Amino acid sequence: MGHTVTSPSPDVLIIGGGIIGAACADALSARGLRVTVVEQDVVGSGATAAGMGHLVVMDDNEAELALSAWSLELWREFVAEHPERHEYSRCGTIWVAADDEEMAAARVKAKTLTAHGLSCAMLDAVSLYEREPQLRPGLAGGLLVNGDGLVYPPKSARLLMDRAVARGAALVNGSVHHVNADGSVVLADGTRLHPGRVLVAAGSRSAALVPELPVQPKKGHVAITDRYPGFIRHQLVELGYIKSAHAASGDSVAFNLQPRPTGQILIGSSRQFGTTDPAVEHAMMARMLRHAATFTPALANMNVLRCWTGLRAASPDGLPIIGPHPARAGLWLATGHEGLGITTSLATAQLVAAQMCGEAAAIPHMPYLPSRFSQMRHAHG
Repeated sequence: MGHTVTSPSPDVLIIGGGIIGAACADALSARGLRVTVVEQDVVGSGATAAGMGHLVVMDDNEAELALSAWSLELWREFVAEHPERHEYSRCGTIWVAADDEEMAAARVKAKTLTAHGLSCAMLDAVSLYEREPQLRPGLAGGLLVNGDGLVYPPKSARLLMDRAVARGAALVNGSVHHVNADGSVVLADGTRLHPGRVLVAAGSRSAALVPELPVQPKKGHVAITDRYPGFIRHQLVELGYIKSAHAASGDSVAFNLQPRPTGQILIGSSRQFGTTDPAVEHAMMARMLRHAATFTPALANMNVLRCWTGLRAASPDGLPIIGPHPARAGLWLATGHEGLGITTSLATAQLVAAQMCGEAAAIPHMPYLPSRFSQMRHAHG
């Protein structure tokens, strides 16, 4: 059944109603642009629903730190009115250091974050166990980052989309079949749309619509337990996580535990390349859970209620791809956020909106531009 999108044609057609697409719809509609969002499932499904919802400052490089720190400021403003509607918690993150080498890495991280005005504190072993007594004995310490938090991403995505729709944005349920060279978009049911601009925000599916886009899926497993209130109080991440998160190949697991406001514990994380199969792989899940239990031994006796997977959209250099396509006029991109899509969604949307509207943004947009990849510059519509 075809959908008729109300005339006049939208200024911007957004493909994808996950947290990135919803945030972009919110930011663009706030500037008075006519926006239509096409989503094939429900708003906030896909990687948004699969993610842990950790709002975390990451500092692997200057551009990642700039984007994540700015986005966390935007998140704190966004959730301030109704924190409970987002299931928001400002739990902070403790980066757990297993040994002296990781403590040295924590000190470097602390120095970087402090230089950028971000509140954090080094923890020795005693301070670490005072805050998180469930951690295994013998750990060296860690770094507490105070401003980090968490949300329930599908709810936040829905709230962003609701705000856009209240300003007149249209939400169309459908699957995009093709983005034509002339900028028109064809849906699977044959409907053809003629927007002013097209913004592809379809996560790991984006490369199916823009084949030259260097984004590949990185599969992740997540598990959630029954309710164990007070088991942990902070998001706990091993400092070894960074090595795992940015591996360009191979399968890996890293310790990442999150205390949900429900009293449940969310357990991550795993990374796998070369598969788009959504099935839970028991060997990978078992490896992830075993690894988590090496940090918090009591976890081994807990009841896991549910396991699931998601596909992160990974770019070759670990930074998202945000901005105009360098070789196809009218085509814009907001994808490749990998494990930081929830965190960086609001800043991503502001960067897109600022560029489309010719405004200055709070941070430079250059590091995230699609034009940094040669295959994007030499593509043909």
